[in-house]
Amino acid sequence: MSSNFTPWERVEISRSPERPTSLDYISTIFDRYMSLHGDRLFGDDKAIVGGLASIGGKAVTVIGQQKGRSTKENIMRNFGMPSPEGYRKSMRLMRQAEKFHRPIILFVDTPGAFCGIEAEEGGVGEAIARNLFEMSNLKVPILSIMIGEGGSGGAIAMAVGNEVWGMENATYSVLSPEGFAAILWKDGSRASEAAKVMKITAQDLKDLGVIEAVIEEHEPACIDNILEISEKMKTMILEFLAKYEKMSPEQIVNQRYERFRKF
Repeated sequence: MSSNFTPWERVEISRSPERPTSLDYISTIFDRYMSLHGDRLFGDDKAIVGGLASIGGKAVTVIGQQKGRSTKENIMRNFGMPSPEGYRKSMRLMRQAEKFHRPIILFVDTPGAFCGIEAEEGGVGEAIARNLFEMSNLKVPILSIMIGEGGSGGAIAMAVGNEVWGMENATYSVLSPEGFAAILWKDGSRASEAAKVMKITAQDLKDLGVIEAVIEEHEPACIDNILEISEKMKTMILEFLAKYEKMSPEQIVNQRYERFRKF
């Protein structure tokens, strides 16, 4: 593991525009992928991607929060901040997965849900709450993987999983270190100190029992080493699928319930 980074340095790495996105992992992990669009209520949110995929001969539904690399692409993707229609799109795909008995794989990478006035008018709080409520009772295995930023309710709306994993340089927290420092200490410049106090790195979260696994990055993930990381992730996903295919729908739901009750 690249264990010499401080928590704040890992926060900065998790936000790097060079970091692979959900679509990068989808294209390198899964054998086939067909994207699906729209929430069937309002529109298609480009901050959420998803569709049908296969891995090791097994059909799955894969969904991810998508950032851009260039400024133009980030504007199109809303910097990875989903709107209400994005969460409703993800929920539509998850219901479809349950109907056809497909496991669900989610890639989480967002600073948080979009908080603009149009998102509030569209009911972003309800959309997030609906995901939490409905995901808790889906009768297929759910795996959530933190690949970059895992920010607040925008992240947990796609992380009600039977297991949650984190890449070594990913984060998962109730709010940003800058927000934590500004609220608690009235000084946003103490963000690096806040990152340490908050215990938001993957290894901290694993030690606390918040996530089940840490995916190693010998060097911070980028396009140059994505194939190596994706191969490891693919092996882990196949092991996850093999484990849960032995369980009944009721056992899957109960295991997920007990996972969150222990907190």
